[in-house]
Amino acid sequence: MDALFNLIQSLVNVFWSLLDVVLALVHVILPWLPLIAWLAYWTFAVNWSKALPIIWRGGWIGIVLLMFIAMMVWGAVDPPVENHLIFGLKVGNYTGKFVYVTLLTCMALLCGAAQLSGYFGKLCDFPDPPEESHSDHSHNDHSHDDHAHAAH
Repeated sequence: MDALFNLIQSLVNVFWSLLDVVLALVHVILPWLPLIAWLAYWTFAVNWSKALPIIWRGGWIGIVLLMFIAMMVWGAVDPPVENHLIFGLKVGNYTGKFVYVTLLTCMALLCGAAQLSGYFGKLCDFPDPPEESHSDHSHNDHSHDDHAHAAH
């Protein structure tokens, strides 16, 4: 009977130890969760094969303007208590926000490069939507001849 009691007690201890490991992982991952979500979105939710031609045709201007707006709003809403410390340099509020926004944008573009390289395989497969057939113009089972046009 002691062996059964020891087995149950060991299983309970394993359960509590696994719970401690999961909680420690949550405490490590939780601060990085917004960045992980950012990277996952730009990697798996954006069809870069369609977005890249738009960016090359002038969409980059919109991206730069959105970066500027994000930097200005973020700098006004959340000024730091002290200067930002980036790569060992103390920089001002808006300069620091500019570096952060630029890094986030570069990460998004790198996610696109990884997707376009085919590294993720079927995870980033975006099937083309079915094309509509334009040969059927019946408009609710009546033709254009059914519309009476009064001649004035």
